[in-house]
Amino acid sequence: MEKIKAGDREGYIFPTKLVDYIEDAFHIALSIILLAISAAALYFSVKEMLTTHPFFPNGMVVGINNILFIVIMLEILRTIISRFTDGVLQLDKFLVIGVIAAVRNILTVGASLTLDAPQNPTLFDRNLWELGVDAGIVILLVLAIYISKLSQRSN
Repeated sequence: MEKIKAGDREGYIFPTKLVDYIEDAFHIALSIILLAISAAALYFSVKEMLTTHPFFPNGMVVGINNILFIVIMLEILRTIISRFTDGVLQLDKFLVIGVIAAVRNILTVGASLTLDAPQNPTLFDRNLWELGVDAGIVILLVLAIYISKLSQRSN
């Protein structure tokens, strides 16, 4: 926020309390919307999972994919809520969201490789590269979580 000098005392152009209240109102509104979206996603995920034929294994893969998506949304919601309790957005929570998203993609690509009809070699190679990149992302994010935890302990 841009500061201005008012005589000998330093102040802000905008009243900080007002900006804080507006920011809190937006976070509350976003939390409510995210919770509603999560509830709707849960309903449609269960409905889709139960109507997918055959249930095993296709319906189960759809269910796991959708559940992990809902977990990602709830982790984002938890991150927003923790901003109210701790006063800051925490890096670790975003890293965990990244790990969940990458694992979700690994499961989805792995399931498509296993369950779908044989693919042409180019598409198969691309899917294998995607699995490798996602696995690398998971390893790097877990390493980042470890480094973050180490730095929090040393402080």
